[in-house]
Amino acid sequence: MSDWFNETPAAAPRRSGPVQVGWLLADAKGGVVYEPPERVRSAEMNRTHAKSASRCPAVINMESRYFLIRCPFDMHLRFTRSKEGKPAIRNMLGEASPVRSSKLGQLIHVTSETEWRYKDRPTVQVSLPYMFLADEPVYMTQLSAFMHYRREQLPGTIFGGRFPIHLWPRPLMWAFEWHEPEKDIVLRRGEPWFYCTFETEPQDRAVQLVEAERTPELQAHVDHVSGAVNYVNQTFSLFRAAGAHRPETLLKPVKR
Repeated sequence: MSDWFNETPAAAPRRSGPVQVGWLLADAKGGVVYEPPERVRSAEMNRTHAKSASRCPAVINMESRYFLIRCPFDMHLRFTRSKEGKPAIRNMLGEASPVRSSKLGQLIHVTSETEWRYKDRPTVQVSLPYMFLADEPVYMTQLSAFMHYRREQLPGTIFGGRFPIHLWPRPLMWAFEWHEPEKDIVLRRGEPWFYCTFETEPQDRAVQLVEAERTPELQAHVDHVSGAVNYVNQTFSLFRAAGAHRPETLLKPVKR
């Protein structure tokens, strides 16, 4: 009788140790206002009781897998329409805004009304320079800062997203579906804005976040894949081609 276990191909060796994930600012201009990502920590630090949530392994393990991005500047945005009926955004801070109107117009815009998921819910986007990458399979998910309490709730929901940062590193954006466009969006510098979490292989491996250099190889690969959404509807179909193009190493940690 044949030995089934001997005939079965050997499993790939299990990877161990933390997965290194790099982050950088794709545009260094004004980079000082963008704070580094930080690991989520429990706001309640009561560790005196053995049953405290701060000492719960499940809570600690979950929090260790989320990284927080803070809002870089104050924003007070109101949804309006032009005389022609086209959707637009008004900066309600006016001259008190810490960001010049011309610059704010480059960063924030309403997507075309034909692209909204619901006809009465505008979608607004804020372009960001944050970019994440890895040299082994890692999927990143961007989602709302659900573990941080907001006294004043936002009038809508964040558009989450999940994609492979080892194949498709790209600058992030904050996309927001405005469920109550009659209410303003008010964001303050330094407050928790959104989270990033990373899926590894195997799933129980820790994530080590490091600042990465903008090397010529990385820039060339980013240029190769950027803008594909303008020409192809389903960019996920291009991941195989992106993997064939990428150099062996994209992540080079910054030396301090």
